[in-house]
Amino acid sequence: MAQKQYSKHDVLVIGGGGAGLRAAIAIAETNPSLSVAMVSKVYPMRSHTVAAEGGAAAVINDNDSLDNHCMDTIAGGDWLPDQDAVELFVREAKDEMVQLEHWGCPWSREPDGRIAVRPFGGMTIERTWFAADKTGFHMLHTLFQTFLKHDKVTSYNEWFATTLLVEDGRCQGVAALELQSGRIEIIAANAVILCTGGAGRVFPFTTNGAIKTGDGMALAYRAGVPLKDMEFVQYHPTGLPGTGILITEATRGEGGIMTNKDGYRYLQDYDLGTPLDVTDPDHPVKKSMELGPRDRLSQAFVKELERGRTIPGQYGDVVHLDIRHLGEKKIDEKIPFVRELVTKYVGIDPVYTPIPVRPVVHYMMGGIDTNNYGATSLPGLFAAGETACVSINGANRLGSNSLTELLVFGARVGKAAAQFAMDHPKLDLTAIEKQGEDEQERIARDFIRKGKGTERVATLRKEMQATMEAGAGIYRSETGLIETCNKLAELRERFSDVLIEDRTLTFNTELTSALELDFMIDVALAIAHSALARTESRGSHQRTDHPERNDEQFLNHSLAFQSDGAPRVDYKDVVITRWPPGERVYGRKK
Repeated sequence: MAQKQYSKHDVLVIGGGGAGLRAAIAIAETNPSLSVAMVSKVYPMRSHTVAAEGGAAAVINDNDSLDNHCMDTIAGGDWLPDQDAVELFVREAKDEMVQLEHWGCPWSREPDGRIAVRPFGGMTIERTWFAADKTGFHMLHTLFQTFLKHDKVTSYNEWFATTLLVEDGRCQGVAALELQSGRIEIIAANAVILCTGGAGRVFPFTTNGAIKTGDGMALAYRAGVPLKDMEFVQYHPTGLPGTGILITEATRGEGGIMTNKDGYRYLQDYDLGTPLDVTDPDHPVKKSMELGPRDRLSQAFVKELERGRTIPGQYGDVVHLDIRHLGEKKIDEKIPFVRELVTKYVGIDPVYTPIPVRPVVHYMMGGIDTNNYGATSLPGLFAAGETACVSINGANRLGSNSLTELLVFGARVGKAAAQFAMDHPKLDLTAIEKQGEDEQERIARDFIRKGKGTERVATLRKEMQATMEAGAGIYRSETGLIETCNKLAELRERFSDVLIEDRTLTFNTELTSALELDFMIDVALAIAHSALARTESRGSHQRTDHPERNDEQFLNHSLAFQSDGAPRVDYKDVVITRWPPGERVYGRKK
């Protein structure tokens, strides 16, 4: 490996997506004299936030209220969200959205100039702001341009954080691999914020970009911080077969319907959290079938598959998402990117032909356990965005809450980390320099210089993804989860014999893939063992052997801790403020 380098900053942000950029801006605004560093595996505008299409939720219209948004979020999460976190999230959402507009985000508007909103899954009232169907793209552009206005920020683009540096009981920086040169650099900081996104790549079929490999989750986990609610993995009901590319929920929000092989609108046969005795086709409940919660729609697909009512295809069975009745003008005005994606990646024009879709892993409700300011149990370490679990999403995230979450908790964590850095200015530089040297030696010894392994990264990754889909997918059982846990333990053992044939230092993608797989196996183990321990069905976690929700035993958050063997799973209570647990109900009744 190349010679070690060294740098120091007041606050270090790991991850250049929406949460990371919002955190960095908040730090700079809290104290412009603070030195801020951002480490990102990719150039920030390639972060996965850019792929979000549909919108971001915040109360804006007179027919809505903060309590309505709270209730939708809590019921949507099947009463697992912490209600104090939900309340502050909903309260601060609008100000963050308005702030983003002042920075230049081009929210779509009604003809009279008001902010345009669209319906989204699980939301009983239209409150999803959008910028056509490229909302994440415009949000990320706006945040990145605002970030660049601040002087005391240093960007480490195309750097990969490989371990946290912990000394005297607090996080004091990271060791990071510069992908271009192959050198390991110690980046010391008074406070560190993890904003590295989710871990959808532990599954074979996902909307997530290739960079979403659970890096931040694994970094915190290895430093002794628990991963919370990892059993809750959200499948989005409308991914393109073969690619996993997401067809945004906005497609259904604008009126798209889902049909099976017979052209039948099959969701009317399933309990989506709404009464099933509604016969009036114009009733809000009937009209919003496709806007039920994502977990219920994905589960309905599996039932259709079991009943032989799906459509066989090259990449497995699908159903149809039909938007033909919307007409070319509305499609091009409201969801033009959907038409572009389907035309390019499926080879059909949705103006004339239904879109083939199937459920696809989309979002991790679980993540690094934090408080409402993004602080973890390790002093000096903070987290925000999909890599964190506050928790506002509980057992199932409602569509369009996640982009707002990036803003609200990115801002909160930035302010909290800035204050921590000002209150704790001293670092043990000698000790963390030694840790950095040890990390450099570990990577050289275990990967670069080794050269005698027999296990291929691609083979291990494929086997990991296959066992996660088989045992920890939409429906789970004790037998399947035990098999998955055992298989993951085998893969963890086999990984120690991984083969890296590329000995070069410049952009060694084989090395990067191995480091990512190492992280992913840790995350997969936390998911599978947390799912095995939760013997109930709640939200996205559906146990065929325990089909009922069990509030008496499991109205609490799981906490997965790293141990010498399998993860240790513990629990802590959900915070209940004003909404006692009840039935999941969607749609406004007459």
